[in-house]
Amino acid sequence: MSRIGNRVLTIPEKVEVIVNDNQVNVKGPKGELSLGVDKNIKVSVEENKITVTRNNDIKKVKQMHGTTNALIANMIKGVSEGFEKSLEIFGVGYRFNLKGKVLEVSAGYSHKIELEVPEGLTVDAVSATEITIRGIDKEKVGKFAAEIREIRKPEPYKGKGIRYKGEHIRRKEGKKASK
Repeated sequence: MSRIGNRVLTIPEKVEVIVNDNQVNVKGPKGELSLGVDKNIKVSVEENKITVTRNNDIKKVKQMHGTTNALIANMIKGVSEGFEKSLEIFGVGYRFNLKGKVLEVSAGYSHKIELEVPEGLTVDAVSATEITIRGIDKEKVGKFAAEIREIRKPEPYKGKGIRYKGEHIRRKEGKKASK
């Protein structure tokens, strides 16, 4: 029994949900998102409530039941509030530089790494060592943040690298001086 799949979603004001066969479209003040739904999953909208049901108990269908409910909840939150992730960079000479739709990262390599900001996302430079990624699609925001972090993951000895804001890095002691 899926507890997440059985949860009833409430549609906030200014958000419109349209269900056509196997397609769910969500429109809100920040934009519009759509999702293709498995044929064994039924999404119904009554008044301002969304319910997701399944027509059999095959393992794959049970898995998609909860996943579909969570994806629709993320779409509703995205078009009404939006998602954001913040990244920090630590290290001597490490910095972010935003040039229009191109993010330039200096992370200790012999060259600067340039990443183009994907469509639908905005990147704000809080300072030279901190950026915030915003968008309505949770998957796109998380994927782009992970791509940036992948450039220079935080290392455990000095803590240098790119990390999510508030992320705790377990530090290692390193070599001790011999007696």
